Amino acid sequence: MKKFQIIVFISGNGSNLQSLIDKTKESKCPYEINCVVSNNPEAYGLERASINNISSVVLDHNSFKSRSEFDSALEKEIEKMSFDLIVLAGFMRIINKNFIKKYEKKIINLHPSILPKYPGLDTHSKVIENKDKFHGATVHFVDEGLDTGKIIGFSKFKTKEINSYDSLLAKTHEIEHKLLPKICSLIALGKVIFKNEEVFINGKFYKKGKEFIF
Repeated sequence: MKKFQIIVFISGNGSNLQSLIDKTKESKCPYEINCVVSNNPEAYGLERASINNISSVVLDHNSFKSRSEFDSALEKEIEKMSFDLIVLAGFMRIINKNFIKKYEKKIINLHPSILPKYPGLDTHSKVIENKDKFHGATVHFVDEGLDTGKIIGFSKFKTKEINSYDSLLAKTHEIEHKLLPKICSLIALGKVIFKNEEVFINGKFYKKGKEFIF
């Protein structure tokens, strides 16, 4: 039986891609990574894909005359692929509305904050600036807004003993690397259902998304 197929979009180091790859090496992993897509030809995540014999596609956004040309090229590449889910794991490009509509409920994003708090960039700096007691990461379905899609799940930690930007970043990565494979596995197993514009996990509705404690 063919496993659930995932495409992972990246722009940089790809540490969350690596966490997804590591999960696939477990015998009971319900998904496999079909392809890695990047807008950055220098992304180290492409090397991670190569090392693990995962195919990749590179569309350097700097080589396109406009955003619309890049978007069109991206859509054409994706149309060639067989997949069940697109995972945005550090993909630093805004997905266009037509693409989102075409693959509605088949695109998820990992965001480094406890959404709806701090959508967009510089989340770690904002946590430090505002002296937040908690920080974390969220996985959500992608819609046309900026990190506004329905939340599937999140994980958080206390910031009390974390005293620098780098340590905050490291702790966030630590929980991201557990959260993303967990949610991808649940989706692959059919345990995450998008119904009546709400998300259910194992048949249970969580108003703000399910909290995962690791």
